Amino acid sequence: MTDFFQTLNQFVRLTPESEAALSAILKPFSLPRGYLLLKEDTTCNYIYYIEKGLTRTFYYKDGKDVTDWISLEKTFACSVVSYITRRPDIRNIELLEDSVLWGIHYNDIEQLYQKYHDIERFGRLVVSDGLVKLQQRFDDLHFATAAERYNKLLDTNPSVIQRVPLGMIASFLGITQETLSRIRAQHTRRKE
Repeated sequence: MTDFFQTLNQFVRLTPESEAALSAILKPFSLPRGYLLLKEDTTCNYIYYIEKGLTRTFYYKDGKDVTDWISLEKTFACSVVSYITRRPDIRNIELLEDSVLWGIHYNDIEQLYQKYHDIERFGRLVVSDGLVKLQQRFDDLHFATAAERYNKLLDTNPSVIQRVPLGMIASFLGITQETLSRIRAQHTRRKE
């Protein structure tokens, strides 16, 4: 739980009272690789803080599995659309490794938002941060080349390459696995 509050402090400093209230609603989860935190056509009730492990958010399109987000340690995993609208979503959230998570249930955090201004501010800042990252991802998919997207992933999250299957990385980057293999080969040749 210490990691959670260190990450939270990057967004906002909580009063001791607020920190105690938030600690009281955090639910610990220790779950195996392959577990689905969220299944398609269900409503997302939790924001998950990832202490250990990683997740991928994906959906099916034309019978293909499409990875649209990868969340690593010290970040959050959630179907934001479902969590906020309280409606079922097409997305699934899968654990790619055995994971230790802290869950914040929608109903619990909404009650704390009413009582603690700093917790409400934290929620707003986390959503704002997520929107910025989403816009950056949208821009990358539309304006950056496949090689530029791969290099950005290497720069920002190098461990993903060793921890996530290449087919999922290709899907996340919006390219075929064959294109990813060519980019990786060119990248390796340039390093030599």
